[in-house]
Amino acid sequence: MKISEIETIVRLMSENNLTEFKIEASDYNLCIRRGSDLPMQIQTVAMPQVASATVAPPVQSAPDQSVPSKPALPEKKIESPIVGTFYRSSSPEAEPFVKVGDKVTADTVVCIVEAMKVMNEVKAEQCGTIKEILVENASPVEYGQTLFIIE
Repeated sequence: MKISEIETIVRLMSENNLTEFKIEASDYNLCIRRGSDLPMQIQTVAMPQVASATVAPPVQSAPDQSVPSKPALPEKKIESPIVGTFYRSSSPEAEPFVKVGDKVTADTVVCIVEAMKVMNEVKAEQCGTIKEILVENASPVEYGQTLFIIE
């Protein structure tokens, strides 16, 4: 299997919010898993030889090194898992899932991203307090776009 084929599979997994992909052929086995807490791993096993590769997450530029005037709690981000439309509540009449100042846990649903008529709940996947909501209700969002800042 070519690396370009594996890259296409990983891209399709991201676009469709899949967490695992397996394929078995006569000369190789391929298993790709992705999750929010672990780096993406790709393992390829050939029958005569065994090979495995790990794909590291993209390297991000170093944060601003300026010294804050007072110690701040570390900020965390909640990013969109897919391309779609961002909704703060389950219906136009319902209260928003979270507001600035709300405390969240890993299982707290913070919003919905609708893609292809499917409503996908987005969970915080971390504990903290909602510091900022960066997207307006019913706005389009991109994959990986920051939706919330948590401290």
